[in-house]
Amino acid sequence: MRILKISIVFGLIISILMSMARFDALCSDLRKNIFRLHIKAASDSAPDQSLKLMVRDALLNEYGDDFINCSNKEEAINFATANIDNFRLTAEKIIKDNGFDYGVSVNVGENYFENREYDTFTLPAGDYESLNIIIDEGKGKNWWCVMFPAVCLGASCSLNDAVDDKSAGIAENSSDFKIRFKTVEIYEDFKKIFKNRKNK
Repeated sequence: MRILKISIVFGLIISILMSMARFDALCSDLRKNIFRLHIKAASDSAPDQSLKLMVRDALLNEYGDDFINCSNKEEAINFATANIDNFRLTAEKIIKDNGFDYGVSVNVGENYFENREYDTFTLPAGDYESLNIIIDEGKGKNWWCVMFPAVCLGASCSLNDAVDDKSAGIAENSSDFKIRFKTVEIYEDFKKIFKNRKNK
């Protein structure tokens, strides 16, 4: 009887681990095929947070259509990389026109994001490639959205333009996977801590 109970418990553990592995694979599909915009404010003061949103609006108004016209993530990354100086100049103009003297750094690279709920979908925690706009030292709350597919630009785009139906399904029906999303976030947080310690 004891062996039977151990076998049942062991079987349940294996089943849970396999289920989580399948879920994490779907999350990985989202991470690999989505390109995000990440803007960090100089501080959490009201003027700095307002300035962050003005920079956001200027960048989206100026370059939003270009991202909408990208047919895949690689095109979006290539466009972002080729226009880093233009993004910086646009941000600097907004900052100067509003009476600030902050510098701006712009790069395209990998960033860690926690679970993020949007209006119609949720993206799991993990590392995503993104266009990063850092105002001054970037010590304030950040703002981010998805540039490919251009779902945050009011375009007729959806996650299905970048990932398969199953991956899009878990993002768009995140209320059905709340515990799994949280588990993935905890796991990714541990990975981040381990990675940071390893790099020291």
